[in-house]
Amino acid sequence: MRVIGITGGIGCGKSEVLRYLEGQGEYVIEADKLAHRLMKKGENVYCRIVERFGKGILDIDGEIDRTAFSKVVFNDDKSLSDLNAIVHPAVREYILNDIRVQKEKNTNNYFIEAALLIQDGYKDICDEIWYIYSDKEVRLDRLVKGRGFDRSKYELIMDKQDNDDYYRDNCDVVIDNSGNIIDTLNVVKVLLNKS
Repeated sequence: MRVIGITGGIGCGKSEVLRYLEGQGEYVIEADKLAHRLMKKGENVYCRIVERFGKGILDIDGEIDRTAFSKVVFNDDKSLSDLNAIVHPAVREYILNDIRVQKEKNTNNYFIEAALLIQDGYKDICDEIWYIYSDKEVRLDRLVKGRGFDRSKYELIMDKQDNDDYYRDNCDVVIDNSGNIIDTLNVVKVLLNKS
C-alpha cells in the first residue's frame, strides 16, 4: 500500500483532486475533517478541550461552538498552541492506526490530505507527497468566486502560508492546477496508474 500525502495552499484545488480520487474508489482521509470529528461530544479530544478551555466554548447541545471557540484560540498564541497540542497528536495517532487497518484490508493507496502536512511531520509517514499548485491570481479568483468574501481576506491567509518554494522543496510530485481541471485530473490519473 502506498501512503500518499496531498497538500497545497488555500484555493489550489485540493478538493477537486480529492473528489476525483474518491470517485475512483481511492481511500482518502482529510486531516481537518478528522480533527472536527474527534472534537465531537464524547470523543477523548473533546473531553480534553473542554477540560482545558472550559464549558463556555460549548453550544446549547454541549458540542463545541466552533465560531465562539475560534475567537478564543485564534486571538491568543498560547491557547492555539494548547489546542494544537491536543488535536494534532490525536489526529496523527488515528491516521497511523487507520493505515495499519487499511494495510490489512489490502487497500491500494492511502491518501492523507492536509494543508500543513509537511509542517505537521507527515513526511515520515508518507511514501510520497503530492503538491497541488496553482498560480496566486488563479487561487484568488477561485476563492472570491467560490467562497465569497473579499480578496484581501484571502491574500492575508496566503501571506501566512508557506511559499511555493517550500512546497516544491518538500514534495515529490508537483501537480499544476492553474489551468483546466480536466488536465489536472489527467495528470492524477497517470500518477495513479503508476501504482
